[in-house]
Amino acid sequence: MTNTKDVAQQVLINLEKKTIEPTPKEYSKEFCKLATSINLTTNECLQFKEFITKLNTHEKQEISKLNVETADDLIPILLKRVSTRNISNLANLLKDSLLPSISIELDENLARFCIKIGDSPSLIFEDDIQQEMESFIAKRFEADRKIVHQKTSDIAKLITLMSKHLNDAITSSDNGARNVSHIKTSIEQIDITNAEHSKLIDLQNKLVNAAKTIESEMSQATQNLSHGKTQVDNLKEKIKHLELELAITKQKSKIDNLTKLLNRGSFDDECERFEKQYAREKKNYAIVFFDLDHFKEVNDTYGHEAGDAILRTFAVILKKETRDIDIVARYGGEEFVALINFKTKPDLNAYVTRIQKIVRGSKFKYKEEKIKATFSAGISIRSNHHSFADTINSADKLLYNAKNNGRDTIMSE
Repeated sequence: MTNTKDVAQQVLINLEKKTIEPTPKEYSKEFCKLATSINLTTNECLQFKEFITKLNTHEKQEISKLNVETADDLIPILLKRVSTRNISNLANLLKDSLLPSISIELDENLARFCIKIGDSPSLIFEDDIQQEMESFIAKRFEADRKIVHQKTSDIAKLITLMSKHLNDAITSSDNGARNVSHIKTSIEQIDITNAEHSKLIDLQNKLVNAAKTIESEMSQATQNLSHGKTQVDNLKEKIKHLELELAITKQKSKIDNLTKLLNRGSFDDECERFEKQYAREKKNYAIVFFDLDHFKEVNDTYGHEAGDAILRTFAVILKKETRDIDIVARYGGEEFVALINFKTKPDLNAYVTRIQKIVRGSKFKYKEEKIKATFSAGISIRSNHHSFADTINSADKLLYNAKNNGRDTIMSE
């Protein structure tokens, strides 16, 4: 056998000998096996082998375990993969978890790593990427631990100082009380009418010495307390500064660094508030997902800084057009989300359409470039669903449909 035709004929013979039905799957398997044994190269067999090399380690192990030899056999394995959309959400959650929660510094390596998994979310399944994640998580815990240790040390100093000076004051007062008690006993034991002059003089000296001792001890205690008060005042100022820093840090932890909108965690908190209000007052609201179209192409063409500029500007538009009673946040990557109180559906649609018109009529400026951008949106109404989870899933699906229907599209219930 030297050509494909000969191999094809032999394959049918082999299958007949093995009493195997010559289905496309069995034919393909036997054909590649026979072609390989005689060093006959065919594109289809090579493509299958090349495809195997692009699978991840776990999938390769499963292929070896199950003895997968055809593309048909690969389908059940590939169906186990997480969908692209879920991978993106998972990647965004992982990025948020890597960021320090108390220490708000973001080093350059972590920033680059976040950009890398943001551009290619599927990388999170690679072994080396997961090792990097473990390293960054360990660094995050260590950074937070150092900040907590540093900030609480002043409080420990204050407690120690107050305890010391209180002990000094108590000891001084106790010594003075004992001296006065001894003198009182001496006075009671003297018969003043028959007292000798020398005893009275001796008593006088004791009283004077006791008074001096008490005066000296009280003076020292006063000096200690005065000095301690100054230190306590200084520490109180440090504590006030610490409280202010913690308040600022807490506020920053709610805000997305790039867009200055609420971040995903803060959005989740606001969802709970909206849900409680809905349960209590039946006050209806909508969930609106916004997703910038072809954003990866912008990053690839103009660079990540240009992409960041568009995200910041789009965030400004959203914040300006969204009322204070409503909520707008960055959901992850180029995706944004809003919780909108509304009375009528036309009012709700007008809100999203107004933003669409502004974006369509604008060019996003980056250095000398003027970049055109559009977005797709999905709108879901809370009262149309049994739960919040159903509502947000519906908005997500509507956004997905809008992206698949040509983009620059708004889809609502």
